[in-house]
Amino acid sequence: MFFPSQQVTPQISGESSIIEDAIDGGGGATIDVYGLTPVWVFLINIFATYICYIVGKWACKINVQGFSYSFPINLTVPVCLSVLIAMCGQYMADNCAFRHTIPLHMFFNSPPIYELRDFIFQQHVWIWLLWLLSQAWITRHTWLPKCEKLATTEKLFVRPMYEPFLIDQDLALNRRVDDGADWRDEIEDNDFIQDIDEIRSRPPNFAEPHPDDSITRIYACATMWHETKEEMMEFLKSIFRLDEDQCARRTVREQLGFNLPDYYELETHIFFDDAFVRVSQDDPDPLVNDFVRTLVSSIDEAASVVHEVNIRLRPPKRIITPYGGRLVWTLPGKTKMIAHLKDKKKIRAKKRWSQVMYMYYLLGHKLMERNDISSDRKDVIGENTFILALDGDIDFQPKALHILVELMKKNKNLGAACGRIHPLGSGPLVWYQMFEYAVGHWLQKATEHVIGCVLCSPGCFSLFRGKALMDDGVMRKYTTKSSEARHYVQYDQGEDRWLCTLLLQRGYRVEYAAASDAFTHCPEGFNEFYNQRRRWMPSTTANIIDLLMSARHTIKINDNISRGYIYYQFLLLFGTILGPGTIFLMLIGAFVAVFQWSQWTSFLWNAIPLGFFILTCVLFSGDNIQLFVAGILSGIYSLVMMAVLIGVVLQTTSDGWLAPSSLFFFSMVGGYIVTAFLHPKEIHCLKFGLVYYVTIPAMYMLLVIYSVFNMNNVSWGTREVTVVSKPENNPNSATPAAPKEEKKTKNWIIRWCGAKPEDTTGAIEFSLATLFKCVFCTHMDAEEDKQLSEINKSLKEIQERLYRIEKVNDIDVTDFQQTRRKTAATIIATGAAMNIAADAASDLHILRGRSSTSPSIQSLNIIENSWLEDDVLQRGEVEFLFNEEEEFWHGLLDKYLHPIDDTKDKARVAQDLKNLRDKMVLAFFMINALFVLVIFLLTLNRDVIHLQWPFGYSVNFTYMDDINLIWIEKEFLQLEPIGIVFLSVFASLIAIQLVGMLIHRFQTFTQVVANTVVNLSLWKTRAEKLTEDEMLERNPVEVAKQLQKLKGVDDEKENAQEVQPARRKTVVWLDQRSRKQRDTINDLDTAFQRRAGKIIDNKDYKGPIRRDTVMAIQRRKSRMIRPSGLIGFEQNRRNSRLIDLDPPPSRPSRGHQNLAFQEDSTI
Repeated sequence: MFFPSQQVTPQISGESSIIEDAIDGGGGATIDVYGLTPVWVFLINIFATYICYIVGKWACKINVQGFSYSFPINLTVPVCLSVLIAMCGQYMADNCAFRHTIPLHMFFNSPPIYELRDFIFQQHVWIWLLWLLSQAWITRHTWLPKCEKLATTEKLFVRPMYEPFLIDQDLALNRRVDDGADWRDEIEDNDFIQDIDEIRSRPPNFAEPHPDDSITRIYACATMWHETKEEMMEFLKSIFRLDEDQCARRTVREQLGFNLPDYYELETHIFFDDAFVRVSQDDPDPLVNDFVRTLVSSIDEAASVVHEVNIRLRPPKRIITPYGGRLVWTLPGKTKMIAHLKDKKKIRAKKRWSQVMYMYYLLGHKLMERNDISSDRKDVIGENTFILALDGDIDFQPKALHILVELMKKNKNLGAACGRIHPLGSGPLVWYQMFEYAVGHWLQKATEHVIGCVLCSPGCFSLFRGKALMDDGVMRKYTTKSSEARHYVQYDQGEDRWLCTLLLQRGYRVEYAAASDAFTHCPEGFNEFYNQRRRWMPSTTANIIDLLMSARHTIKINDNISRGYIYYQFLLLFGTILGPGTIFLMLIGAFVAVFQWSQWTSFLWNAIPLGFFILTCVLFSGDNIQLFVAGILSGIYSLVMMAVLIGVVLQTTSDGWLAPSSLFFFSMVGGYIVTAFLHPKEIHCLKFGLVYYVTIPAMYMLLVIYSVFNMNNVSWGTREVTVVSKPENNPNSATPAAPKEEKKTKNWIIRWCGAKPEDTTGAIEFSLATLFKCVFCTHMDAEEDKQLSEINKSLKEIQERLYRIEKVNDIDVTDFQQTRRKTAATIIATGAAMNIAADAASDLHILRGRSSTSPSIQSLNIIENSWLEDDVLQRGEVEFLFNEEEEFWHGLLDKYLHPIDDTKDKARVAQDLKNLRDKMVLAFFMINALFVLVIFLLTLNRDVIHLQWPFGYSVNFTYMDDINLIWIEKEFLQLEPIGIVFLSVFASLIAIQLVGMLIHRFQTFTQVVANTVVNLSLWKTRAEKLTEDEMLERNPVEVAKQLQKLKGVDDEKENAQEVQPARRKTVVWLDQRSRKQRDTINDLDTAFQRRAGKIIDNKDYKGPIRRDTVMAIQRRKSRMIRPSGLIGFEQNRRNSRLIDLDPPPSRPSRGHQNLAFQEDSTI
């Protein structure tokens, strides 16, 4: 079709004339030929086609395939040929038209055809047109994709690779045909009837997987202990927002017939550690502590804040359990929230055992012990069942959960996913943690996600797949009781990290989603912060060492773990261990540069405070003195770091910004600034970088030393205070007075001299008023103490008996009979309640010295659970567990969760922990000491051992008069050994993390774009032409949320303005207000029905949704076919003033009953 316009004769530059004679010019032009030209053309083609492939795949992932994928692909060839034909026509008219851009020898001659008809038929262009139309017909499925968001490459393309030379045709023909149905498709009437008939005809133990088995089921499991009311409020508000979101999606799915892909069922569980207090250690009848009472009293307040109206939920149901007790609430969205009150005398305390508790209960008892479904169905249900691990102070939005669920659905091998954790609080330490958390998520977690897997999915906000947790190598191993010293460090000090280590070792992936935000409170005090990190650091190190030791097996079984990832983790571990030594050497160099001291002087001035702190950790085993010294030194080092900052600026002015220290410093700062700008919503964290800088010695040197020296301390570290109620004079108080513990001798000098806490008497004593008292040869007053002990014991027994009788007298038997449901369980409860009086009489007989019959088991069950009659709980119903669940709890307690009696092994474990601590201290000290010694000696000999820094050198000019010569000398900066270590290790880590951050930023941007609906002005006209039914289909969940709002549903006008000051009829107004409070709606379903009815009945009523939209809901509802026939607004309006959207009747078992849904609408 096109032919070269000139004959090209190549000429190789620099060759002899023999070659020129051998080439026949033939009248052609002579040009220079470059041998790399084809290579550059080939590389440009590869690069351009790869970018095209990546962008095309990205367009498919974010569901903009029609406009950004199919449209440009189909236009590629026609546009290219049209442009080429136009260029050739212009060239024929003017041969010099493109002489400045395209060489003459590279242009083409088009055929001498001036009519389009001749061009189409004589040049066989019609064949190409047919080919183009056939390609468009074959690839028509690419215009209307139905694939899921963020689908994998295997789901998008037949072949994961691409053809670089025919990229447009390859992308068009390689795209898969999506088999998934659009979520906006309505349920067909015939299919719905056939589905109902099929379900009814199935036997109870139907083995074939049912579509309902793949419904997403989320168990939100929170662990609580000593949270404050403010922290509990944040958690409860998050749960109420989830309840509202789930209710809207349930309404859209079950009442409007939309097949929502992000529909989920929700049930919330709170596991409350140490929820009871006792009068004494042997008290068999504990009461709930103040933290439980705070939780119960905060629920109505949190619901009122979320729904913006005054709400009073139904009092919780009270259930006696083998591990303590249970409280069950029904939330406004009709999902359940269950608080499990753990009694540490009956079940193991601490967070790890609470996690074991809900894993076996929710995944074992509620799923695996079911006999009505097959193993295949259990596998499908387990794959779509997720546990949302939460802390008692977490704050998040439902969107954050949706993002994690979307990741889980995208990758079936994903075992856990975590979000971005934002610390809350006030004070300098909180500012430090805000920057530290930001850098840790921006760089470290993002890099781990890109090159491998995230090592820790924090328990404050993470989503775990039920099937992954049920793996025998995960759940069963997670129940391992700590028997060795390293177990206490790895298992109990960082249970979240250990759980993720088990998942990685079993082949599952752990990911990080930066778009999923959650907020949690962090330590605000220095001691609390140091104790928290004292617990985290050894656990982190132990789990990384465990992963490195099992690297060969993990790489083999886990496709996401590579050798490069293992090397990266080893490099991080290496940097953590050498962190104190590196900071120490940095301070020496900074002192030399800032204060112009010698190396030895700087060494001594830095070694003195560091040696003093190490000596403090060796001599004083208590935390208080070590933390006091660490706090003082941290303040001093902060001042030193400010001086170092000034020194760096001064040194930069003298040596230039290309000097090694200046370049490294500004590179670090520049990297953080660029990273912060790539996280625009978190750029405010950048201002706390100065706090982070001045605390580097305190956090990376003193804190590490403190953690290593206190490795044997396995206490929790934060809020380590058991709070019990103070004695009260009120005899009706629900909380008993706790006995005061005897004060122990805290003076270390007295203990060192051999005195014991109980030594109160001495052979020689003298005192001066109340100023002081000297006691020599101390001993315990055995006679007096013995008498006092017997008296105290008798008083305790009498107090306990009297208190038990008072509690029994407060119990009204009729209350039990009226509040319990008429089930088998309530009959047992009623019989138990009738025996309370007999047990009270038994106690009276015992006090009087009379014999009595032993109380029955049921009466003991009630008497020993008088917490049921607490002031904040006594209005709720009382229920009992069914036999199957009670047997499950007894078996679980006997096997895994029985309280640990470590009195026998306590001394051995303590000694083992000390031995482990001593070994780690010795190894840690020797490694850092050798590192510091080697680097410091090399620094002393830097004139001999150094590298010349090629940048920022100075030039000296010397003029020699005697010989009339100018001597020019270059003076290079010297790169010291510590600089070599920094550049080789830390600079490499930062470079890797920056690359990983950039890749993860692009992935996060893709995820955000895929979940964002953009309304461009280009489509405004089209949107205005949409009907109300089509608008409803676009976002039915948001419409349901607007209709189910509790705020304003009881008012005549939701947009009523504030009443102006004026006289009013007070009595009439109070009566109306009283009636309104009695008729207040507290559940979302009823609010949905009432508001929809108001909008239809009253044309002047201005609600949050237009009347036409509600009428569209009515029309859609009327098209829904149910076994009872057609049900719509008109029929309901004739039956009742409250428009009932006909909640779906109880259906036959589909393999999963939504136990989180409460059918009763009265709350």
